[in-house]
Amino acid sequence: MMRDSAPPVVERPGLEDVAEEEDVFAAEGSKSMPQPGSCQVTGGKDVEGPEKARGQLSVSQMEADFVQLTFRKQVSYRKAIAKSGLHHLPCQPSTSSLNRTDPEASIRSTVDWTDSALYGDHIWFETNVSGDYCYVGEQHCIARALQKSVGRKKCAACKIVAHTLCIEQLEKFPSSRAILLDDTLPLNDPNFRINFRCKPSFRESNSRNIREPIVVRHHWVHRRRQEGKCKQCGKGFQQKFAFHSKEIVAISCSWCKQAYHNKVSCFMLQQIEEACPIGAHAALIVPPTWIIRVRRHQSSMKSSKKKKRTSFKRKSSKKGAEEGRQWKPFIIRPIPSPLMKPLLVFVNPKSGGNQGNKILQSFMWYLNPRQVFDLSQGGPKEGLELYRKVHNLRILTCGGDGTVGWILSCLDELVLNPQPPVAVLPLGTGNDLARTLNWGGGYTDEPLSKILSHVEDGTVVQLDRWNLQVEPNLGAGAEPDEQQTDKLPLDVFNNYFSLGFDAHVTLEFHESREANPEKFNSRFRNKMFYAGTAFSDFLMGSSKDLSKHIKVVCDGTDLTSKVQDLKLQCLVFLNIPRYCAGTTPWGNPSDHHDFEPQRHDDGYIEVIGFTMTSLATLQVGGHGERLNQCREVTLTTTKPLPVQVDGEPCRLAPSVIHISLRNQANMVQKTKRRTSLPHLNDQQPVPDRLRIRVSRISMSDYEALHYDKDKLRQASIPLGLIVVPGDSDLETCREHIQRLQEEEADKPRILSSQRLSPKWCFLDSTTADRFYRIDRAQEHLNYVSEISQEEIFILDPELVVMMTVATSPSAMPDLVNPSSSLVNSSSSQRQRVNSDSSAAEALTNNSAPVASKLSRAGCIHRSNTTAADFKPRLRQEKSQKTSETEREKEMLIECVKNKDMKKLQELHLKGADLTSLDLSGCTLLHHAVSAGSKEMVRYILDNAPSDLLDVTEKLHGETVLHRAASLCHRTICHYLVEAGASLMKTDLQGDTPKNRAEKAHDAELAAYLENRQHYQMIQREDQETAV
Repeated sequence: MMRDSAPPVVERPGLEDVAEEEDVFAAEGSKSMPQPGSCQVTGGKDVEGPEKARGQLSVSQMEADFVQLTFRKQVSYRKAIAKSGLHHLPCQPSTSSLNRTDPEASIRSTVDWTDSALYGDHIWFETNVSGDYCYVGEQHCIARALQKSVGRKKCAACKIVAHTLCIEQLEKFPSSRAILLDDTLPLNDPNFRINFRCKPSFRESNSRNIREPIVVRHHWVHRRRQEGKCKQCGKGFQQKFAFHSKEIVAISCSWCKQAYHNKVSCFMLQQIEEACPIGAHAALIVPPTWIIRVRRHQSSMKSSKKKKRTSFKRKSSKKGAEEGRQWKPFIIRPIPSPLMKPLLVFVNPKSGGNQGNKILQSFMWYLNPRQVFDLSQGGPKEGLELYRKVHNLRILTCGGDGTVGWILSCLDELVLNPQPPVAVLPLGTGNDLARTLNWGGGYTDEPLSKILSHVEDGTVVQLDRWNLQVEPNLGAGAEPDEQQTDKLPLDVFNNYFSLGFDAHVTLEFHESREANPEKFNSRFRNKMFYAGTAFSDFLMGSSKDLSKHIKVVCDGTDLTSKVQDLKLQCLVFLNIPRYCAGTTPWGNPSDHHDFEPQRHDDGYIEVIGFTMTSLATLQVGGHGERLNQCREVTLTTTKPLPVQVDGEPCRLAPSVIHISLRNQANMVQKTKRRTSLPHLNDQQPVPDRLRIRVSRISMSDYEALHYDKDKLRQASIPLGLIVVPGDSDLETCREHIQRLQEEEADKPRILSSQRLSPKWCFLDSTTADRFYRIDRAQEHLNYVSEISQEEIFILDPELVVMMTVATSPSAMPDLVNPSSSLVNSSSSQRQRVNSDSSAAEALTNNSAPVASKLSRAGCIHRSNTTAADFKPRLRQEKSQKTSETEREKEMLIECVKNKDMKKLQELHLKGADLTSLDLSGCTLLHHAVSAGSKEMVRYILDNAPSDLLDVTEKLHGETVLHRAASLCHRTICHYLVEAGASLMKTDLQGDTPKNRAEKAHDAELAAYLENRQHYQMIQREDQETAV
């Protein structure tokens, strides 16, 4: 195995042993430390007399000498790491105050805002991680001692993983004060633990000026697995191939996310005490130095010391004011800065399935956990009250439109001045307000780091909010209804207020769900219920008489006769342009001089009516009947009618409803970010025109490879070339791509290619770690120069990926360019199509291996190629080339079986195809694995397309990794896994490579494959560890 030449930061005992991962003192002195049950302590008293003396003398002189030498070298390092991110803050808690007294209290999954909050407390969430080692280290891992599977938890703030049983071991402090002394080691202290605390989220108050600037230092954490590159040397963090490896590959800061190799050349001692820049989102993060815990005053002690005062007038008045104000254990003392935009995040974990809970944990990793609030733990009021005096405060609401309304109502109640602007991360179903503010119709897979940047850079706009005042209509004389109510579910609306058909459907769904909640746990089933209810209401005509039972007056103008003439079945008072999951019922009244385009900040509300026909056309771009734009509405109903306020339905008794403007809320609108534009001192202008290659990716490749950008590029299929202005947005690019498809349809095609489906979307390939999808509703916000200047990738969810008969150059002779030179380098096999006109032209001028690859990906369908498509000259040469190819293939397989490396290289340099298959479907890799030749496996991996890794042979359906695992070739398994071989793929017997290793009785290989298999499955979650 290849190992780094540079030595680790600290040799035995290592840095991980001293500070975070292992307990060096217990490990080195394990022979002398009392084992569980070896020394009984009764009654909570220390053992006295000869027994104690003999216990102390049990440490040998050799051990004592070694410990003394080791300690002198390591004490400064231990103290420095212990200080990292913690002890630099003034007036830290004493050791005794940090001891765990209640075992259950040591496992918290929420932030503790009480006066008993522990400094550096972890925030534990359930995790299915099985590959990571327990952070307490093997010496004190209870699960390892018990030798059984135990549940694990993961800290959301620093991303360490520990067994549930080991968490107390991780956080417990020494029972004696020996650890605090510089000249002793608690070798005989059975309660000694590593004391690794989480990144600090607050500080203690003291007599110094609490507004005095205090630096935040790094919070260094060891990682056995780390993505990204080292900040010092710029190289990646190699994953060492070693079974049950305990090697620490990286040291990273959980504040700024900087990561370094665990080498002296990359990470040095002085970096431990350096001030932390907090990272890319420093402007949004609330530093722990702003959040101060204040202790409750001990009035009895103070009064006894101040009895001799002659006057108590001023003191008593101050005391009375303090007693009238509720005491809170935490206060916020910000240091105002025009560059800071501190962010409060409110997450509704019930929105979007399990998305809310995962997003809550992710924001605790990116930000200070004390600026992230779980709305299921008491709502937003306390958090808003705590941060009300923070300058330039911004709020991010993660949930549906109802969650946003909840936050805005709390802001009204607290009367914050100025009111902080609110951004939206849509997790609900409709998300019409989020769509209006350009945040999209739902959260897909955009990195949260990028969302934070959008929140920071977003524009503050105003949103009208409307009052609903309801009075009973005493003159209606309607029959009483048990299900009716005289109050609306909300007295303020931000999106819309409606009555009639849509409210009736929503009300039936709401009542059915309350009666049988277990039947409505599926989003698809809910949609089917909506559709069925809407259809039945349509047939029954439940709202056809709506116009006969309402009276509408807008700014003094009676619209009742117009409503009756149109026979409207639904009436909507709309504040924002979006309605019913993204439709635009007001439309674009540019040709209608009586109405203005709709705005959400003009103080006017739009009144729209719907017939059943206009409701049906909404989903295809239609609009309703525009009735009025007004400032006040009086709506009178004469019978119980279904109504809904921002999606909350009820059956309202006959009433008189007054709608009037309440106020305007500040909102954050997502805007276009010109991140790729040159700086002011950069004289390079944006190019007038951009020539951009367009390549498409299938959904299966995207889901499997979107964290491996290089492999995803290799798997992409060229579509053609577009030429667009340099300042184009993605909407413009979409139009060019659609025209490209139309032009390709009219050309005489050399090969048949699948057209784009209507559901395709753009992919952003500029992020450091992965590709992610761009919501179609947000294409106008993204400039093409932001996501690429040379190539655009698009995701086509309906692209068919299939294997065809064209698996070799000889099977598709029309794709071979006779004048092209033979392959003469290792890179030519991985060369991607560089298209300047179309996929067909590009493929005609490219090499045969690429054609073979595209045939596999579904761009080429051999069965659709007619005889007229073949050129006569190539048809005549077909039989000759086929026989030559067969001879080459036989020679390749023979030299691989014989381990003739020299012959293999010669054939490859002459143009032999390394992707050749034999009659049983075995690749050259299959044969190289069977021969047990590490050199040949490495050579083929370096020079052949990565598609070979998951090709299955016909007899058993096994991949090369299956075969290597069956033969217990550990090193070859490592090569294949590192090259990207799938660990989840099963053979015809349903076995994974891990199962094959188990059947071969190689337990260590099976454990390694299981570890890597799980790593592939959780890779998306753990990517946030890297920067």
